[in-house]
Amino acid sequence: MAMSSPENVITDYKSLPPLPIGQPELILMLQPGLEHVLSSSQQLISSKEDLTNIHGVLDRHGASMALLFGTTEERLRQPQLAAHGKRAFPATYAYEEDLSTFYRVHAKADSLETIAAELRKDPQVRAAYVKPGGSPPVILAEKLLVKKEAVAPSTTPNFVERQGYLNHAPERDRLHQDLLEYDGGLIAGTATTNEDFVNHGTAVTGILGGDVNAYGVTGICPRATIFTSSFWDQSTSTAIKAAADRLGPRDIILLEIHRSGPRATGNGQEGYIPIEWWPDDFAAIKYATSKGITVVEAAGNGGENLDDPIYDARPSYFPADWTNPFNPANPSSDAILVGAGAPPPGTHGVDYGPDRSRLWYSNYGARVDAQGWGYEVTTTGYGWLQGGPSADLWYTDGFSGTSSASPIVTGALACVQGILKDFDRRPLSPTESRSILRKTGSSQQDGYWGPVAQRIGNRPNIREMLQAALNR
Repeated sequence: MAMSSPENVITDYKSLPPLPIGQPELILMLQPGLEHVLSSSQQLISSKEDLTNIHGVLDRHGASMALLFGTTEERLRQPQLAAHGKRAFPATYAYEEDLSTFYRVHAKADSLETIAAELRKDPQVRAAYVKPGGSPPVILAEKLLVKKEAVAPSTTPNFVERQGYLNHAPERDRLHQDLLEYDGGLIAGTATTNEDFVNHGTAVTGILGGDVNAYGVTGICPRATIFTSSFWDQSTSTAIKAAADRLGPRDIILLEIHRSGPRATGNGQEGYIPIEWWPDDFAAIKYATSKGITVVEAAGNGGENLDDPIYDARPSYFPADWTNPFNPANPSSDAILVGAGAPPPGTHGVDYGPDRSRLWYSNYGARVDAQGWGYEVTTTGYGWLQGGPSADLWYTDGFSGTSSASPIVTGALACVQGILKDFDRRPLSPTESRSILRKTGSSQQDGYWGPVAQRIGNRPNIREMLQAALNR
């Protein structure tokens, strides 16, 4: 049966406002086994090969380089899991990528592609590529762009009844009044005052861990301690590894970022894809999952079919042994990819189609594991539902995108891991988490923007997930 889209929903990327986007990055990967070090004078020294050609390229362009994942090559070459004690899942989680071969080249943005092309001519260079800047995968609908100017009431109302995503299944503001109890702080990177990024982080945190009280919102897993690792001023892969170095089995990393892929049009977020497609991000994610840390990754708002053959085509600037991580037949990062589904019809008076159907902007494909609400999410930040002069009192009920969907799935997983801990049970491994999300939950439905065959997965059901986890 044919369906038409609701008239009050933005479905054209041209009508979407621009989002803050990070700077492009030039990533250099050296061949393994060079036994190289970067000296204090920024000179690469190898006991096996002559690396002067690389320095010549950098010198001609006034460029410099730094290790992407650590302070010294020696520390990175140590067995990368030994420092974390006994492995939680030794039979499954081996990590073999040499992180000491990854560097970030610093130069003027307009010279990065030229430098990368020259570096690729050197036989000691495994890959050199310019990675587009990333941005939060949020759909900035009209209600997120207009703040209520009225003075906030003396007591914030209780908005829990508007948090339908809590119902039974069928960079942030650190001083926000509803996010004070379990703030773990910033563990890597630099906090930003950019309002879009701050609101985005505040909204994500409210979904996950809004405090339990008589006002505002309540998080899905309010007793979880939430740390942040900012990608505002550092590479996304650096931010991921820095977080992983502080965490262990039972912990979860949520990646709230996507970037323009090979089919990006420059038209808003059209063609944006999950960040694991880039080798350094894949390596960082795999490093985390190899430690038994569950990684939840936004599938992105590009409206892309991740099964499209274009993603199997290796870019010439990637390593020769690169394979498409979206193809289930290839090695996996073991991250959980989250798509965006429609909330129940009538939520906040709007109908986006059948409950749990794919929304128009959500990426989809066999690699996508689960879905969450992609519109009408009530949470902290933005100030549309409650505004006023103080951002610490702002709330919205229009948070959206795979940005809103991903913390919903993360919150469900955090609840299950917490209960397993309380019962002194082994935590879910990343692979087990993916499997349980795929086998349980409320099924995806056909919708306005595509059939079930355009897979975004099931919406989590914590009760079913817990039963499956306890029955392992």
